[in-house]
Formats: sequence, structure tokens, C-alpha cells
Amino acid sequence: MRRLWHFGQAVLGILFRHPVTGTSIIPLLPDGRIVLVQRRDNGQWGLPGGMVDWGEDLLATVHRELTEETGLEVANIRRLVGIYSSPERDPRIHSICVVVEVEARGEIQIRDTMEVLAVKAFSRSDMPLGQLSHDHDRQLQDYFDGKTTLA
Repeated sequence: MRRLWHFGQAVLGILFRHPVTGTSIIPLLPDGRIVLVQRRDNGQWGLPGGMVDWGEDLLATVHRELTEETGLEVANIRRLVGIYSSPERDPRIHSICVVVEVEARGEIQIRDTMEVLAVKAFSRSDMPLGQLSHDHDRQLQDYFDGKTTLA
């Protein structure tokens, strides 16, 4: 029983004392617009993405999250935009976010109605910069500036 308790403590320590890994996706449509989702939890627009599931790699997470949240599919991973790890970047939990740009294809539709209120493609000029969820303003600005960021 004592060994089980120590094992349980070790697992809880790993879960609650280490950041969670996730991804944000910059889905680029063939016409150059970028797809954003309106989040149900705070009503703000942001990049699609989410946490890596147990037993899943980042590439699988990018494919899964893009499809779940936007209905789109990954046609091609274009580039790594950055890795963002500030404890303040996500108000819910300390997470490390790997941001990638992808070429996306398909029809925009909400599949995850529990997390997403709306999905919309924005041109750079009508993107709601300055009002995005989490640190997505910074992620998109780094993308537009052509940076690869480690923050």
C-alpha cells in the first residue's frame, strides 16, 4: 500500500508540476487567408490547436486538432513558427505551445461544438489582431514578421 501511495504521489507530481505540451496551428488557405476559431470558453478568436493526447506525437495532434476545430485537413506542414513556454501565456494552465504554419484544404465547418463557437477565414487586413485569445497575437505577429521564436 505504501508503494502505491508513493507511485501515486510521483504521478501527481509529474502531472501538476510540469507544463503540458500543446500546439497552435496557423492554417493557410490557398487564397492566403488564415483560419481562426472563436473559442467557447472566452468568446475570443484564436488559432486552432490543443493539447497533445497521451500516446500521440505533435504531428498527429496538428492533424487531429485542425480537423476537429475547423473541418479542414493538413495538406502540408510549412514551417515551425515558434515554441512559446511562458507560464503566463495560457490563463488556464502552464503549457508549452508549439506553433506551426500549415497549408490547409477542405471545407470550413465546426466539428467540436463543445470548444468552438465559430470558424472564419481572415485576410491579414481584417484579422482581429490585438484582441486574440491567450498569446495568439504574439504568435501571429511573429509569423507575419517571418520569425522563428523560442520564448
